[in-house]
Amino acid sequence: MLGQAKSSPETANYLAYIVSDGPLLKELALNPSDDLLVRSSAAINLKNTIRSYGKGFPETSLAYVRALILTALQDSSSQIRNFAGSVISEIVQIGGVLCWPELLPELLALAGNDAGNVSPEAQEGAMSALSKICEDNKQSLDREYNGQRPLAIIIPKLLDITSSPNAKVRSFALASINAFLPQTSPAVTESLDAILARLFHLANDSSDSVRRNVCRSFTHLVDVRPDKIRPHMGGLVDFYVLQQRNTDDPDLALDAAEFWLCVGENRELCPSLGPFLDKIVPVLLESMVYEEEDILRLEGEAEDAEQEDRPEDLEPQFATIKNPRLATNGHVSTNGEPTQVPQPYPVDDDLSDGEIEESDDGKPANLEERWNLRKCSAAALDVLASSFHASVFEVTLPYLNANLRHPEWPIREAAVLAVGAVADGCMNAVTPHLPDLVPYLLSFLDDREPTIRLITCWALGRYSSWASHLQDQGDRERYFEPMMEGILNKMLDRSKKVQEAAASAFANLEEKATRGLTPYCGPIIRQFVQCFNTYKDRNMFILYDCVQTLAEHVGPALAQQDLIDTLMPAIIQRWSKVSDRSQEIFPLLECLSYVATALGDAFAPFAVGVFPRCIRIIHQCLEEYMLCLDNEALDKPSKDFLVTSLDLLSAVIQALQSQKGGELVQASQPRFFDLLLFCMEDPSNDVRQSSYALLGDCAVNIFEQLQPFLPAIIPVLVQQLDLNNMKDQNIESGFSVINNACWSCGEIAMRAKADMEIYVEQIYQRLLGIISNPEVPTSVNENAVIALGRLGVDCSSSLAPHLGEFAKPFLRIIGPVDYTDEKAHALVGLNRTVERNPQAMEDCLIDYFKASAAYARHSNSLGPPNADLARSFQQNLMGFKNLMPSFEPFLQQLPESDVEKLRGSFSI
Repeated sequence: MLGQAKSSPETANYLAYIVSDGPLLKELALNPSDDLLVRSSAAINLKNTIRSYGKGFPETSLAYVRALILTALQDSSSQIRNFAGSVISEIVQIGGVLCWPELLPELLALAGNDAGNVSPEAQEGAMSALSKICEDNKQSLDREYNGQRPLAIIIPKLLDITSSPNAKVRSFALASINAFLPQTSPAVTESLDAILARLFHLANDSSDSVRRNVCRSFTHLVDVRPDKIRPHMGGLVDFYVLQQRNTDDPDLALDAAEFWLCVGENRELCPSLGPFLDKIVPVLLESMVYEEEDILRLEGEAEDAEQEDRPEDLEPQFATIKNPRLATNGHVSTNGEPTQVPQPYPVDDDLSDGEIEESDDGKPANLEERWNLRKCSAAALDVLASSFHASVFEVTLPYLNANLRHPEWPIREAAVLAVGAVADGCMNAVTPHLPDLVPYLLSFLDDREPTIRLITCWALGRYSSWASHLQDQGDRERYFEPMMEGILNKMLDRSKKVQEAAASAFANLEEKATRGLTPYCGPIIRQFVQCFNTYKDRNMFILYDCVQTLAEHVGPALAQQDLIDTLMPAIIQRWSKVSDRSQEIFPLLECLSYVATALGDAFAPFAVGVFPRCIRIIHQCLEEYMLCLDNEALDKPSKDFLVTSLDLLSAVIQALQSQKGGELVQASQPRFFDLLLFCMEDPSNDVRQSSYALLGDCAVNIFEQLQPFLPAIIPVLVQQLDLNNMKDQNIESGFSVINNACWSCGEIAMRAKADMEIYVEQIYQRLLGIISNPEVPTSVNENAVIALGRLGVDCSSSLAPHLGEFAKPFLRIIGPVDYTDEKAHALVGLNRTVERNPQAMEDCLIDYFKASAAYARHSNSLGPPNADLARSFQQNLMGFKNLMPSFEPFLQQLPESDVEKLRGSFSI
C-alpha cells in the first residue's frame, strides 16, 4: 500500500500541501518542533518524488505543487524556506528553464522587494531559491530562448539586489553571481565593470558572509580575467590580509587564503604580488598554526602503534597505471606518477566552495585530511616560494628564528611546516642554513609530541634531495646518513601517523638518492622487515611503496642473496595473508612487480607461487565480469584486480630466464594466452593497456609459447590499432593502449618474421591511419613507425607496393627518435622495402639521404643491428647513385655537412 501511495502523483500534492503549512495541518495541534519535523520530511519526500518521476510528472500535479511551494518560500522557518528552494530548483533542473517561465521574474521581484512590502523572510527565501537555481542550472540559464538569454536579465538584477539592506539577501545574490563568473559568458562580460564596482563596495560590508563571497568573486576573476585584477592588486592585498586575520570566521579566513594560492599559480598575475610579500608571507605564517580545537584533539591522542586499525581507517586503494611502453624517446601523458611524499596540504579541486569532503559511507572524511586554513596557507607559501625564491625566504627567516625554539609545540610545529613549505622554491637561499638546520630538525624526531615528529619527517623529506647529492664523504656522514637513519627509525614510531609520515618521507628520499642507497640496502631492508612484522593494515600500503621505490632505484643491487633472504620471507608472509579480494592486493602486486624486476632470475623461486595466483585472480575477475553481463544486479568486479595482476605477470616474464617463464606459462590453468586474449578485448582502457604490454613482453621473452596463439591474437591486435574504435571521453588512455599495441606489434614482427606476411595488409592500413592522423600524439606515431619498419624487416615485399604512400611520414616521424636498436630495426625494414621499390622514393628522396647522413653520425652508438643497417644504407645509396644521371647536382641540395658525412661513410 505504501508503495502504491508513493507511485501516485497525488502524493506530491499532499506533500506540497504539508510543506506549505496547509490549514488542515493546524488541526493536528503539533508542537513547533514536531510541526517542523513533519514539514521538513514532507519537503524531502516531495523533492525525491519529483526526481523519481522526472519529465513524466503530470502537469496538473506540477501546477499545484508550483503554486504551493512558492508560499513556503515566505515561511518563518529558514529550514522550510531552504527545503522549498531545493524543491523549486529540482523542478527547474528536470523540466528546464521554460517549464516555469514566470518563476525567475517572480523570484527576482520577491528578492528585490520590488513591491516594497515583501517580508524579510520572503526576500531571503526567494533569493536562496534563486541561488540554488543559478548553481544547478548555469549552462541552461546562459542559452538563448526566443532570442534572449535569461542570464542577461538575471545578472543586472542580481547586482541591484546586492544593495539589499538584508545581509543574507546580499550574500545569496553575490553567491549567485559567483556561480557564473567562471563561465565568462557574454552576459557576465558585459556586466563585468559593474560587478567589479559592486565588489569593491561590498568589500567593506559588515557581514562576514558577504565578504566571504567577495573573496570568492575576486578569486574566480583571477582565473578568467586577470587583467581586471592586476591594476587593483595593492588594495586587494590589504583586503585579503585583513580577511585572513579574521579569527571569528575560519571560513572567511580560508576563502581569503585561497586567493594567494590562486594568484600564485597564475603566471600572468603572480609577479604582481612581489612588492607585497612582506604583507602576505607573515599572514600565511600566522595561519599555519593549528586551531585551538585541533590542538586539544591532537594533545589527547594516545600512542597507538599497537592498536588494530578500524575499518574506517582503511582508504580505498586503486591500481597505478603504468607508463605506456616506448620503443622510442617519445613523451606521453600518463596516469602513472613518480612516488612522492604526500603533502600535508593536499588541494582538492573537485570540491566546490564550502563543500565538505565525505567518505563513501556519507560520513565526514578524516578531520586531518580536510582542506583548511592551515593547509591552504602552507600550500600558498609553497607556491609563492616557487615563484619568488629568496625574497620569500628573507621574509620567512625571522619567523623561523623566533619560533623553531618556541616553548609551545603548536608554534614550533608551524615553524617546521614553514621550513618544509619553502624547501622546493627557496632551496638556494636555504642551503647555507642547512648544516645548522638539519641537525636541529633531526632533534625534533624525538619530540614528545607525535605531531612534531610527524611534520619533521615530512620536512626532512623535502630536503632529502640536498642531502642525497652531497659530494663530500664527510658531509654525507654528517647530514645524509643521520637524515636517512632518523627517518628510517621513525618508521617504527609509537604513533601510526608518525610511522606513515616517516615511510612517506623515506620513499621521497629513495626517489632523490636513487642508486646512492645501494651501500645502505642491508639496514634499510632490515628495518622494512621489522615494519612488516609491526605495521597494521593501513600503513602496509605506504610500506609497499617504500619497498617498490627502493627496488626501482637500486635495481639489481637488491639481488644479493643475503638481501633476498631477509626481504622476501616478509613479503611472502604478507602475500599469504592477504586474500584475493582484498584491496590490499593492489599495492602488494605493484610492489612485487618492482621487486621481480630488480631481482631478475633470482625471483624464480617466488614466481612459482606468485604466477599461478595472478592467473587465478584474473580468471576469477573475468568470470565475475561475465556473470555481471547476464545479471545487472551483481556488482562488477574492480578492474584493478586485472591491471595489477597483468602488470605483475609482465614483470615476472621479463625477470626470469625464457625457459623458466615459458614453463610457468605452459603450466597455467586456465591457459595463459586464452586469458590474455579476453583481457585484450576488455572494455577498460587500463586493462587493455596492461594486456598489450604483457603481449609485447611475451613476444620478447617467451615467443615459443606465444607463437601458436598468434592466429587468434593478431586479428584482435589489428582491431585495437583502429583509431575509429577509440572513445572520445577516454582519448588519453585510449592512445596509451594503441601505443602499447604498436609496440607489441613490432616485437611480434621481429620474431614471427615471414609468418607475418598474411597479416601485413591489415596491419599496414591500421598503422598508416595512425601516422597520417595529425591528432595522434608524437609517442604513438613514433611507436607506429617503429612497428611498421620492423614489419618490413622480413615482409618488405608486401610493404613495397605501399612505399610511396608511407615513406614521407615515416621519415618525418622517425627522424627525431633516439638511435636505439628498435629504431635500427625499423630503418633496416625501411631500407629493405626501398630496395624493392626505389622508384617510390621520388617525392622524399632528399629526406631519405638526410636520414642516411643522420644514421652515419650515430652509427657508433648502435648495437648488433648496426651492421645490417650500414649494409642496407650503403646498398641503397649506391643504387640511387647508379640510377640517377645527375647525382652530383642532386647531392648539392643537401646541407654540406650531410654530403661530407655521406661521402665519408658510404663512399658515394
